[in-house]
Amino acid sequence: MNSQPQAPTNTAPARIHPAPIPSSDTLPFWQAAAEGRFLLRRCEACAQAHWYPRPRCPLCGGQTAWTEGSGHGRVYSFTTVAHADTPFVLAFVTLAEGPAMLTHLVHAPADGWAIGDAVRVTFAATDGSYPLPVFEPATDAQAAGD
Repeated sequence: MNSQPQAPTNTAPARIHPAPIPSSDTLPFWQAAAEGRFLLRRCEACAQAHWYPRPRCPLCGGQTAWTEGSGHGRVYSFTTVAHADTPFVLAFVTLAEGPAMLTHLVHAPADGWAIGDAVRVTFAATDGSYPLPVFEPATDAQAAGD
């Protein structure tokens, strides 16, 4: 008999997340997510990609436009939320395009993640029309966009 406590995992049945409520500024992102595509806003003046999507660049104030994101990145920081009905892993992922986003890590045991792990976007179901971008393990080549 094993008396060791079991580490929580996030490989349990999929959580159903509350649906996002798109604004006029974010609707293209959510529509693309419903098609399995990951969009980012990029500044037309300084060319910097941004997360959270917004119409004006937070660095230079220039106009931004939607661009296709690679959907690849690396785990910057994470924590396991074990006091939930279904434990989950909350993380900051640094996207290949540069910005970091707050997200969930999925499809791996909660104790199997490490800072710097390569990840790729996938989309999690919600109780509405638009799925949420979450990240799953990827190979280093996939994280680099190869």
